[in-house]
Amino acid sequence: MTRALFFDLDGTLIDSEPGILGGIAYTLEVLGHPPLSREALLPWIGPPLRDSYEALFDGDRARAEQAVALYRERYDAGGWRAHSVYAGIPEMITTLQAAGYRMAVVTSKNAGFARRIVDALPFGAVFETVVGASEDNARRYKRELIAEALSRLALTAADATMIGDRRYDMEGAVQHGMRGIGVQWGFGDAAELQTAGAQHVVASPAALVAALL
Repeated sequence: MTRALFFDLDGTLIDSEPGILGGIAYTLEVLGHPPLSREALLPWIGPPLRDSYEALFDGDRARAEQAVALYRERYDAGGWRAHSVYAGIPEMITTLQAAGYRMAVVTSKNAGFARRIVDALPFGAVFETVVGASEDNARRYKRELIAEALSRLALTAADATMIGDRRYDMEGAVQHGMRGIGVQWGFGDAAELQTAGAQHVVASPAALVAALL
């Protein structure tokens, strides 16, 4: 029985498009790369940013590292604040907390930024831990992040459900034999989530509460 809920951050709890896409656009401008459209950049929200830069720069790891450093500098200066909480999320969190669920944030975002954002949320204190990508790059994929969250909370995969808006969240859950619920208000869609192994796909925070309770 599910006793804990692992929430992705970007596209699940918050709409972080302005801060993320603004940071990427800035790095491309500084590095002299032609700008990319919003449609081209939206898929960057979800997977590790370093991987997306490496793919864009044809595997040039040094340039990708430079881009990540520039992005973090800009994000640290204020980009992390450029987000909004999706409608219905605060009420959803309150209801799930009252139902006795333990909750954590499990995100591919840099751990320091993730912690800063969660701490600033009005409901941030309900999350027992925030697991994000490690500074040394050793822990950045969802399967690794989920494993870390399970370890910190002393849970088995059967005890938890992963909730997120992209296939990476659902694939991570599948790799652990864990229940995965996809949400449609973020940056993925139902087809992507179902193909990746989501056991349920919901269209609103209220529908997520109904699926869990």
